[in-house]
Amino acid sequence: MSENPAKPAAITGAEIFVRSLQEEGVEVVFGYPGGAVLHLYDALFRQEKIAHILVRHEQGAVHAAEGYAKSSDRCGVALVTSGPGATNAVTGIADAYMDSVPLVVFSGQVPTHLIGNDAFQEVDTVGITRPCVKHNFLVKDVNDLAITIKKAFYIATSGRPGPVLVDIPKDVTADTAVFEYPKQLKMRSYNPTTRGHSGQIRKALDLILSAKKPMLYTGGGVILGRASGALTEFTRKLGYPITNTLMGLGAYPASDPQFVGMLGMHGTYEANMGMHHADVLIAIGVRFDDRVTGNIEKFCPYAKIVHVDVDPASISKNVKVDVPIVGQVEPVLRDMIRELENMKREPDQEALTAWWRQIDEWRAKDCLKYDKSSPIIKPQYVVQKLWELTGGDAFVTSDVGQHQMWAAQFYGFNKPNRWINSGGLGTMGVGLPFAMGAQLAHPEETVACVTGEASIQMCIQELSTCLQYHLPIKVVNLNNRYLGMVRQWQEFFYQGRYAMSYMDALPDFVKLAESYGHVGMRIEQPGDVEGAIREALALKDRLVFMDFLTDQSENVYPMIPAGAGQNEMILL
Repeated sequence: MSENPAKPAAITGAEIFVRSLQEEGVEVVFGYPGGAVLHLYDALFRQEKIAHILVRHEQGAVHAAEGYAKSSDRCGVALVTSGPGATNAVTGIADAYMDSVPLVVFSGQVPTHLIGNDAFQEVDTVGITRPCVKHNFLVKDVNDLAITIKKAFYIATSGRPGPVLVDIPKDVTADTAVFEYPKQLKMRSYNPTTRGHSGQIRKALDLILSAKKPMLYTGGGVILGRASGALTEFTRKLGYPITNTLMGLGAYPASDPQFVGMLGMHGTYEANMGMHHADVLIAIGVRFDDRVTGNIEKFCPYAKIVHVDVDPASISKNVKVDVPIVGQVEPVLRDMIRELENMKREPDQEALTAWWRQIDEWRAKDCLKYDKSSPIIKPQYVVQKLWELTGGDAFVTSDVGQHQMWAAQFYGFNKPNRWINSGGLGTMGVGLPFAMGAQLAHPEETVACVTGEASIQMCIQELSTCLQYHLPIKVVNLNNRYLGMVRQWQEFFYQGRYAMSYMDALPDFVKLAESYGHVGMRIEQPGDVEGAIREALALKDRLVFMDFLTDQSENVYPMIPAGAGQNEMILL
């Protein structure tokens, strides 16, 4: 008589948590411990497959997880405690939501019997985060923990990616259950579309091939959809000009002659003028945000619009489109390429030649020119030198402000996932933790953080994390002693009233970096810029903080003023 197989032993919720992460292939968790998550931390301590990175602030944990995800096509994971730990994480969660970053954030919660009692370090984390997550969960039963984690990773990484929060009460992490992790998952209420409708694809191609003045307008969805290769093939097959959004830089090689630069508020003259005069606009993985469109009433007044996006809610949300295609960007582009080959039709070459002639005339304005003979360091020059000395192959993170725009304009990205910035929320302070995540995802690669003296101070405590985990990030601080973009707007639109935009109590960044155990440099002359960057890059195993004292009066050009159209740029 055969014996019954032994029933699997029950394990704690904390152990289920760790086993679930291991099943998902998680290698790195960014976090900060606290009372509500101590069982989880104890379980993490007792295993070796998952590395935990101890940040110095929960906001830094989520931003670092974002940088890890943005640079690697993997899902970022953060772990924070209840109450202030969760509220400190909200900015990072909102940032990930705006930029569609695949992220799972685990927050501790007070024991289930205390929820709603205003217990110590209790907040309604699910309620607080509901507006800025793709989905969130409160796990009240240990038997639901594994399946909930499976759902969280599936939702975060499929369709249009985004952050998912899982709130776990402390008693759930102590309770026991038999661990069983589902291999596959089907959710009746969530079935994202993958393939585009074949009829819509043919309709779109008919319109695209009829164009006299076409423009390809492509964004972060191409990178998130891992569709850069398909986009490049499609664009070269058509021979049309292409522009990227701020979030889409690197989706198409910047060095390619068909690339006309970034578009939008600080985009190139040729990109914005091309958009304004286009008769057919092919929008791929974009959401028509206000920093691209300018005044909606003036946006692309002559164009019929094709829009490819995985998120049906983005179709005709801001701008009405003529031919929508809902689906994952990569398979849709592959289907379009195949259909294009089957159609045996060519674009109107005579019209296309004339259109390129016009674009080249706009290019000749050299809209990104600046004074290269200045005796004061120009920030554009620093970024250009960084691009030159890294061969354009570094992972570049940025904070938010003028330095962000100069990095976008002057560092030519030829590969996806190399440009890591905060586009939708515009979060100051992200640059250093983004760089931490990118460096941990790519330990052998050069990671540079382009920042400003105001932004860097918002998460500067993460310099301590960088020392603990030996992260040799190169910090490029474009220090103009102002809230630069605020000052620029005050100069243009507030008659030079620089209200509270001057930074008149700055630290000595060199001494500050050295106090954290890193290398600090102050660069004050243009002739010293190249040597400093070379020296920093040569220090392969050290974080180097380069404090460049730059021209305080320099502005970012071109600029589309608020309420203006794409053809109404301010040029230098």
